[in-house]
Amino acid sequence: MNKHPNKSTKRTSSYLVTGSIIALIIAASPYIFYSYESFPKEQTWETFLFTYHSNWYKMVYVSVWTMMGKFVPLFLLIIWFITCKHWWYHVILIPIGMFAFQLFSVINDDASFVDEVEIWWLFPIMLVIIPLVYLIKAKLANKLVGKDLKSFEEDLGAKKSIWQQIKDLF
Repeated sequence: MNKHPNKSTKRTSSYLVTGSIIALIIAASPYIFYSYESFPKEQTWETFLFTYHSNWYKMVYVSVWTMMGKFVPLFLLIIWFITCKHWWYHVILIPIGMFAFQLFSVINDDASFVDEVEIWWLFPIMLVIIPLVYLIKAKLANKLVGKDLKSFEEDLGAKKSIWQQIKDLF
């Protein structure tokens, strides 16, 4: 009897566990969003750890509702970005950046217009991120000699996660 399960069985088992955890987190996202209902409908929320005072939204309940409206899509987009195996996955960074800035604006009590100027902050960041992603992809492509780009992308998507690809570069 073989004491060590073969690598294929381990890999499949690990893949199923990881996939199940991700699916469970995605399925729980509506509950994460509706967690705002457990917050007080008052302007100040006092706990033994901290005190939160809602200035802009006038009620903690509304403030958390607004935060969850930005956090849950951001969270789901990050999961999509991490698990995406398509060559165009870097485009997901644009809505991730947009929701991240909106969430920051909601958290910042001094924000007077939440959804209006994020694109101007997002544009310079995307000017840095997108070329960086293409640079990483080019380095990966240079490692494979004798393969065309299409077969490279198919191999890349089928065999490795994005984090493993980046790790292999360095």
